[in-house]
Amino acid sequence: MTMLASLSADTRQYLLVTFNYWAFTLTDGALRMLVVLHFYQRGYSPLEVAVLFLFYEIFGVITNLLGGWLGARVGLNATMNAGLLLQVAALSMLLVPQHMLTVAWVMAAQGLSGVAKDLNKMSAKSAIKMLVPAHAQGTLYQWVAILTGSKNALKGVGFFLGGLLLTVCGFREAILVMASALAIVFIFSTLKLEKSLGRSSQKPRFSQLFSKSRAVNILSAARLFLFASRDVWFVVALPVYLSSTLGWDHWAVGAFLASWVIGYGIVQSFAPSVTGGRRARVPDGQTAFKWALALAFAPALIAMAIATGISAQVSLMLGLMVFGILFAVNSALHSYLIVSYAQDDGVALDVGFYYMANAMGRLLGTVLSGWVYQTRGIENCLWISTAFIALSAVIALLLPRHLPATGSLESDDRVL
Repeated sequence: MTMLASLSADTRQYLLVTFNYWAFTLTDGALRMLVVLHFYQRGYSPLEVAVLFLFYEIFGVITNLLGGWLGARVGLNATMNAGLLLQVAALSMLLVPQHMLTVAWVMAAQGLSGVAKDLNKMSAKSAIKMLVPAHAQGTLYQWVAILTGSKNALKGVGFFLGGLLLTVCGFREAILVMASALAIVFIFSTLKLEKSLGRSSQKPRFSQLFSKSRAVNILSAARLFLFASRDVWFVVALPVYLSSTLGWDHWAVGAFLASWVIGYGIVQSFAPSVTGGRRARVPDGQTAFKWALALAFAPALIAMAIATGISAQVSLMLGLMVFGILFAVNSALHSYLIVSYAQDDGVALDVGFYYMANAMGRLLGTVLSGWVYQTRGIENCLWISTAFIALSAVIALLLPRHLPATGSLESDDRVL
């Protein structure tokens, strides 16, 4: 406690935002794995499992668009805590008896969870912009990378937790534990998070929902295809393939996907060192293009390996390792660039618009993941992933090549 008290107010708020985001992400990852494995076990087809997440992604698109406007008007404190409360409500909806867990009911609960998740994420990413001085671009990159990387590592832990709890406790008991824990986090966050965080000095009009920044618009388009490229094979196709075709147990599927996402998160945290080189330069649009181009080869090589008769298990294990490293760097680059491009006053508007595109990419990838896998198999999911990444790379060519001269990561006078 003494060490925390010695930190600056901005650093303490950053740590609180990060803890809040961590707690939410843990339940979000566990819930996704619980739903995929539990309902596939109950006899749902891959496409039907994907449909369960349809409202989750659709409402994520709407929430990011409206949430940015709302956060700029009422403050990021309110939107972040609203996300926590809505997630508790979504989890509680799944505590009904098994016979009431119809497709419509689960879709509604997932829709509410989608609203909650994107309110929380938009608030966390926007808050960092307000806690770092404009001249400290290196510190901003580091803080965004740490938040994003640690979040994804914990989402991986959530995947493992979901698979483990389903095996040990059962679906309903797992949901009850998560809802109770998140309710406690909500109370703590309500008491400690700064009330005016992220509130715009001028109330933005509803007509300002769409970004006026060319850089933000281009980056949003690149982000859409980047995340569609991941989810088109990772969300439904991969866990179902591992379970049904390769015969893995539920806990094994959860543990493997958890390990992948944890490693992915760790790489994200170190992205500033990976992309900056010895001089630790902050990235620009050309950096985003080069790393997206490298990523495009990963799913293509996995698909070719499987098609030529190489063990699918070996191809997926090794390919996923390479894909995870490259995708983590790409995601961290994008996460930094949006926070850097966003306007200081009403930052939530630009960040919300960007994450709306992110949610649209997840929606596209999720639906295609179930449909393409069911009709064409996992190889075609991988080829579609390759095409989406290539599109993201081409779009990234239009991003600004050089950010304002703010020095290297090492020259910033503030580090976490």
